[in-house]
Amino acid sequence: MIMNGLVIRNVRVYAPNSLGYKDIFIFGGKIIKIEDHVSCNALKETGLVFRIIEGDQLLAVPGLIDQHVHFNGAGGEGGPLYRTPPTPLSLLVKAGITTAVGLLGTDGVARSLRELLMKARALEMEGITTKIFTGAYQIPSPVLTSDITSDIMLIDKVIGLKIAFSDHRSSHVSRQTLQETVSQARVGGILSGKSGVVMIHIGEGTHRLRPFLDIVETTDIPIHQFAPTHLNRSQEVLQEAAFWGREGGYVDISAGVSSRYGFISAVNPSQAVALLLKQGVAENRITMSSDGNGVMTVHNPDTGTLQPLIAPVKALFEEFTQMIREGIAIETAVRIVSTNVADHLCLFEKGRIVEGGDADLLLLSEDELSLHTVIARGEIMFEKGRVIKRGLFEEQ
Repeated sequence: MIMNGLVIRNVRVYAPNSLGYKDIFIFGGKIIKIEDHVSCNALKETGLVFRIIEGDQLLAVPGLIDQHVHFNGAGGEGGPLYRTPPTPLSLLVKAGITTAVGLLGTDGVARSLRELLMKARALEMEGITTKIFTGAYQIPSPVLTSDITSDIMLIDKVIGLKIAFSDHRSSHVSRQTLQETVSQARVGGILSGKSGVVMIHIGEGTHRLRPFLDIVETTDIPIHQFAPTHLNRSQEVLQEAAFWGREGGYVDISAGVSSRYGFISAVNPSQAVALLLKQGVAENRITMSSDGNGVMTVHNPDTGTLQPLIAPVKALFEEFTQMIREGIAIETAVRIVSTNVADHLCLFEKGRIVEGGDADLLLLSEDELSLHTVIARGEIMFEKGRVIKRGLFEEQ
């Protein structure tokens, strides 16, 4: 008989708000019931075949939503040797990522949006939820159809636009061209019922967020149209991001950009979140993504040779738990890595443990916050330190 349901019993639920200890019934990839007690006997009488997971000493939180992950590979600044390969399913599920948004980086020439789209569809067939951003660093943006608006309107998985700014690798376009590009994404979102969000790689240049503040002040484009990221890359960028956040904009912190992974000028992600909260940025305006599989090359001062700095996808879960260990409330940490992202990207069935929502959940040990179980669309993908579901071409 095929198992078609799950019951998680007596688990402490953060939905993101604390619901206390509950039973959760999952069926058909959806959360059907969240109650003090789900009657397993009554379910058996209906003929359902289901598994029971005992939730004692476990926490249930929504699955992580990684809105900035290079799951089809990135890099190449140092030449062909520095191109990262595509990310297998197992690395994502081991990191607690149940929804991943893929995008291109510096290379919008040899890296293909078509390949990115196919990788997104493959990962979804393997078990997680995927979306992508059209575009890359370049403006005019590479597209799948004729233009940005059409990509967002006509292609199911395209939810917004990726660009780069204030970076020596970005296109140094006029503000007029910049706001026209953003407008295309906004119209695509409006006409398709999607977010149309513009994901902005903010580099180490001097302009940072100021041109986007000018666009918000002098046009009808709202500040929530933008998702500037890598905003913990330095103290200077983070201070400007705090002002942006107080103005109502979303601030995205890169979990993989930290001293742990060799980015010595970066503000460590959990500390960046604490600073933003202290400086008055509303917790529902802070998000975090991994920049997973992204790579930059730096010169080794001892040898003069290039060496890669790679942001791993696992950094998002690491920083989620680090936030909690450093005193940020579990509810706030959950919002930052899941709920806020879902809201900004208009992924309405994600980011919460709620009846009728997608059954994307993580079960964590209550004492160590280690990852116990990953459930994506109702299917167990990872359990007790072991990957249950791997990609088709991974070693089993």
